[in-house]
Formats: sequence, C-alpha cells, structure tokens
Amino acid sequence: MKATGFIAAALLLFTSIGSNAQVANEAPHGKAIVQIYTNFHSGFGVVNDDRGFELDRSYVGYEYSFGKGVSVKGVMDIGQSSDVGDYQHIAYIKNALIKWNVGNFTLQGGMIGMTQFNYQEKFWGYRYIYKSFQDQYKFGSSADLGISASYRFAKWIEADVIIANGEGYKLVQMNDGLLYGAGTTVTPFKGMSIRLYAGINEGGDKAKNIINYAMFAGYKHKYFSVAVEYNIMRNNRRVEGQNLYGFSMYATGTINSWLDLYARADGLMSSNDWNKANDDVAVIAGAQFKLGKYVKIAPNFRMSIPSADGASNRYYGYISCCFGL
Repeated sequence: MKATGFIAAALLLFTSIGSNAQVANEAPHGKAIVQIYTNFHSGFGVVNDDRGFELDRSYVGYEYSFGKGVSVKGVMDIGQSSDVGDYQHIAYIKNALIKWNVGNFTLQGGMIGMTQFNYQEKFWGYRYIYKSFQDQYKFGSSADLGISASYRFAKWIEADVIIANGEGYKLVQMNDGLLYGAGTTVTPFKGMSIRLYAGINEGGDKAKNIINYAMFAGYKHKYFSVAVEYNIMRNNRRVEGQNLYGFSMYATGTINSWLDLYARADGLMSSNDWNKANDDVAVIAGAQFKLGKYVKIAPNFRMSIPSADGASNRYYGYISCCFGL
C-alpha cells in the first residue's frame, strides 16, 4: 500500500534528522497525573426527566523524565462504557508510552495519543466540559497502540506521521490492518495556526478503508481565541458511501485570572441522509471559574437541534467540574 511506504519513509527520515540533533540535558523528574471529570445536569422540555449527577471520567497516572529527552508515561482511564450498565465504569490503559524528544524532533511509541484531533482538542481547551468534534462524533480514537514522529522544520511549520493499530485504546488488535496518518501544522504569524490531516484506516478481509480528513484554523490571543474546523469521514463503519461531514466553531474569552467565557457550535451531516436520525446542530455556551490551581467549575447551557423530521430540540443545563493535578 502506498500509504505504508510513505509513512515508513517519513518515520525513517525524521529518525535520521533527530539522531543528528543536540539532546537537551535536564535533571530527572516526575509528576503524578490525577484528573476527575464530573457534572450535574438537567434537561428541559422533552428531556425533562434526564437529570442527575454524573462521573464522566477519571485519569490516574504518572509521567517521568529520565533526562536527555527520554520520558515515559502511564495513564489509566476510568470511564463509562456502552457495553455495560449505565452506572458501571471500566478501566482502560489510556497511555503506556516512551517518548524521545531531541531538538525539534519527537518520537513516541506504545499506547500513544493519536494525532487526528489532538491539536484541536488542546486548542479548544475544555475537554472536561465537551469533547472536541471528532471525539464527540467518533470520527476516531484519542489513543491507540502504535508509533508516531514529528519534526519542526522551522518556527512556522511542523509535520507529523503515525502508524497505529486503528481500533483505539479500548480494543487493541493486530489482525485487521493498520491506521496511517500524516499531518502538518503551519503558524504563519504569532497566534495563528492552520492544521491539515489525512488518515487511512485499513479494513482487512475486503472491508472498506475508513478515510479521515481534518482541516483546522485558529487564532489564539492572550485574552481570547477563535477557531473553525471541518472534518470528513468516508466509509463510516467500513460501509462504502456511508460518509459523515461536520464543522465546529468555537470562541473563548479570558475576563481575568479566574473567569473565562466560551461558546461553540457543531454541525454533523451525512451523505444522502443515511445518518439523519443522529445528524444535528449542537450549541454550547457558558463560563469557567477557576477555584485555585486544581479545581474548575463550568456552568453551561446546551441545545441540540436534530435533523430528523419531527424531532424536537433538546435543551440542557450543566454544571461541569474538573478536579486534578
């Protein structure tokens, strides 16, 4: 497959570049990773009965740097699963990786974070309130078993490549093809960033390949940020022609050291309306209060406008919380 050769060649190129770079000398150090996402929510109108406290997710782990650019990271992800009861949680290994950073070159291997929407998620910055678009609508997984490399060629351009199993961190397999991805991030001037990504997830056994494209542009200032992204997934669930499209627009504002404002609008569409029952436009707006260094509380209002004929709009009020290091 052409993608295989391209990604492998790029990894070899980045490795050779990295081997000639100067390694920074730093003292060994480590840090604990503890984060808890929870919320209280209440629906209104047709979803009036949907209310209560919810433990969305918990992360527990540790990251340690050995110096000379080498570090390891292990994180457990404890969250809800659709495969069991609503009130049960399952623990997964979210990260178990070794990382080598030397100069402008970074190489990672193991259970690593995927590059498909990691940049957009960090730019959005409110993962505990609402997932980034591709994560929310399952365009891809946030972590998988594989290897990735990135290199900053200049202050304004960086490229990355990745090879992974393609099933995500909840279903580790080795027999159904691989996922190949490549992206580039351009920062033409301070604060402005543009990112393009393309990936192929092999089907195996004559199943159709899943193809992803992601386009992002954003501007971040000390007091505000704005961004827009457009995403495409072809052959969803490996069914030919079963395509999904979607946009996400978001803006944030910093009022002072303890108060932020945010607003976001997402739109999910499907080719020939095959997914019309789930297609919708979602809007979220609210504030974030920082109560010290380790606690964030974010009241927010959410509205979902379904595309399905005759479906009613859904309205929710949330109080989202994040506790952690």
